Amino acid sequence: MTSKTISKTENPTTLIFSIFYIAVGIAEVGYFAIENFTAPLHIPVLGILSLITAYSLLKMKRWSVPLVIGLFVTGITFGATTLSNSIALQTFGGAMLFHIALIAYMVILLIVSIYTVARRENFN
Repeated sequence: MTSKTISKTENPTTLIFSIFYIAVGIAEVGYFAIENFTAPLHIPVLGILSLITAYSLLKMKRWSVPLVIGLFVTGITFGATTLSNSIALQTFGGAMLFHIALIAYMVILLIVSIYTVARRENFN
């Protein structure tokens, strides 16, 4: 990241949220690649959308608000179904870290969505 990119993002909170989306996007696309491209196709699609959303948040684009809302809906659905299937198919102790990570992912998605919608007039 250059200082020009950081200076365009007026709020450090938006920068942190962009870093969150970059990390999630890399993790989802990376998981798909590690699984030799046999994982479900929706995982890299969510990863690519997360990377696009991170870019739009960094540049403070107007179209980042619908992307954040769309990723909130799809991300919460993905997280909740994955969490419920994981709990139903495994013992809770065996995948506890995975479950905590999914819950944290869903909570952070909620926080980012609320913040972005509340500050939508700052995006131009």
